[in-house]
Amino acid sequence: MSRSQAQPKMKPPPRPLFTCGLFRHCTDSVLSPTAATSPPPSSAVPNPSPPPPTRPPPTTTTTAPHPAPDLAPSSSSSSSSSASHSFTQWRFPLSHPHPPPDPPAPILDAFHAAELHFASGARLPALRLLERAISPDPLTPGGDRACPATVMAGVVESLRDPETARAAAKVLLALVLGEGNRRLAVELGAVGAAVDAVGAGGATAERALAALELMCGTSEGAEVVRGHAMAGVALAKAAEGMGERGRECAIGVMAAAWGGAAAGEAPVEVGRAVVVALQKECGGRGRRKGTQLLKALKESGRLDLPGEF
Repeated sequence: MSRSQAQPKMKPPPRPLFTCGLFRHCTDSVLSPTAATSPPPSSAVPNPSPPPPTRPPPTTTTTAPHPAPDLAPSSSSSSSSSASHSFTQWRFPLSHPHPPPDPPAPILDAFHAAELHFASGARLPALRLLERAISPDPLTPGGDRACPATVMAGVVESLRDPETARAAAKVLLALVLGEGNRRLAVELGAVGAAVDAVGAGGATAERALAALELMCGTSEGAEVVRGHAMAGVALAKAAEGMGERGRECAIGVMAAAWGGAAAGEAPVEVGRAVVVALQKECGGRGRRKGTQLLKALKESGRLDLPGEF
């Protein structure tokens, strides 16, 4: 056999597909038949060191269900939201925009400060100061303390002023809840001012009626009501047109002023108003006083009612 037949001619290696050095290295290591082949795994020498961790298999193209969104914000988003929240708190405070009301002042200090306000003509600040000091517990702080005459005079004058009458009626009612302040209020003209406030109607009338009934608990207060020219008309209007509480107070004032021996001095409209009031809703106290007043008016001949009654 010839030498050419004994050694077959080797074919040149295939030309790489890419001329780039990087891809040439890849094709040589994978596609070249002349590259050295690695020994089979069975004949490989065992490596004493632990094998490196294997990578997880690549994900397939199958569509997996979308994972639930992570609700916990990242560090960047949390810092951003906290910064915006801080700005919101600075720009728009979360607390109530109005400051809490001032605590009630001690009654003696309130009286002194109210004197100064009334002396300077600042009636509304004086009334608000007295209201804060007396309203939390009218019987204890205000009732046991004698009101100075200058303060009571300022309250009475404020009751005559339409701009301050509502606040003044509230303060006057709180003051005369104490028996020691009723005679002082009568002496300083509170009864006449209250009658005028009742005749004017509105939100002031009911508190003025309540204060008037308390002041009529004194003989001096009832006498002032009897001598007031418009008292009968104002009280009759209140007894016929106001709600149950105001109606009851109006009957109480009329009973204090014209009940018993004074029934002969009662205006004609008083009896008519009591009859109308008793036909409406009326509490037990008002009904009892109204019945007694009608009896006294009838005995004195002052119960002159129209035919429909």
